Amino acid sequence: MDAAEKTQTYKSLYLSPIIAGGVAGVTVVTAIYPLDTLKTRLQAAQGFKKAGGFRGVYKGLLTLATGSAPMNSLFFVSYEATKSFCEPLVAPQYVPVVHMFAASFCEVLACLIRVPTEIVKQRKQTYVGTKSKSALSILANAYKTEGIRRGVYRGFSSTVLRDLPFSFIELPTWELLKTMVREHNNGEITSFQSGICGSIAGGFAAGVTTPLDLAKTRIMLADTLSDNKLHKLRISSVLADIYVSAGVRGLFAGITPRISMVMIGGFFFFGMYEETKRVFEEYVGER
Repeated sequence: MDAAEKTQTYKSLYLSPIIAGGVAGVTVVTAIYPLDTLKTRLQAAQGFKKAGGFRGVYKGLLTLATGSAPMNSLFFVSYEATKSFCEPLVAPQYVPVVHMFAASFCEVLACLIRVPTEIVKQRKQTYVGTKSKSALSILANAYKTEGIRRGVYRGFSSTVLRDLPFSFIELPTWELLKTMVREHNNGEITSFQSGICGSIAGGFAAGVTTPLDLAKTRIMLADTLSDNKLHKLRISSVLADIYVSAGVRGLFAGITPRISMVMIGGFFFFGMYEETKRVFEEYVGER
């Protein structure tokens, strides 16, 4: 491989998903943020009205947009690199397993950025502990009072346990749907078609993982975390309490806005990701 080919491979494998992931992340956050706010407030322990109701649905948008770009860049550059490395090592029938592994591995990496961002965003959305307006102030206060694990990264395990099955379902389903489209379209797929595939895959994954999302929201929004309450802020304990008080229906609180949000977001996210990659690679190719 000559120098030009190596440069093109590097740009396609690393720079392209970094830029495309960042653009897609900011685009989808802006498009679906009001639905995300309503979903969070529906899941809040204090109830929808006390958590803010329909007012200030864009509260915390800047925080999420700022964290979304690097988070999605990190996810997609690691996802594309993992696929590129692993796919040649397995038989074609095992490629979906590669997609599952890549999605799961990269979700854990992305959560290093996602969790502190979610802490700030959800507290702003529900007006919990946000007397200090800036994101840094909220995280600094969480670190000062509760430390890294219980403060800044509170809910890390529950977020990972929610996002792992979500990506385990969504990404392979997206890849499968794209393969089906290509088979009926002479090997081609447009950004619009990729967006539709992402919307379907995301909606299905969102519905299945709603109870895990609910548990994650309750854990992140809990006011205090003393040692004697630590055992109550685990996924199993939170879901058990919800089931006792509200039954199966309670476990799926916020499912409608969650599915709507993820389906709309999936369309914009995957469509914008593919289109940005196409434009970037075409531009780079010309240079």
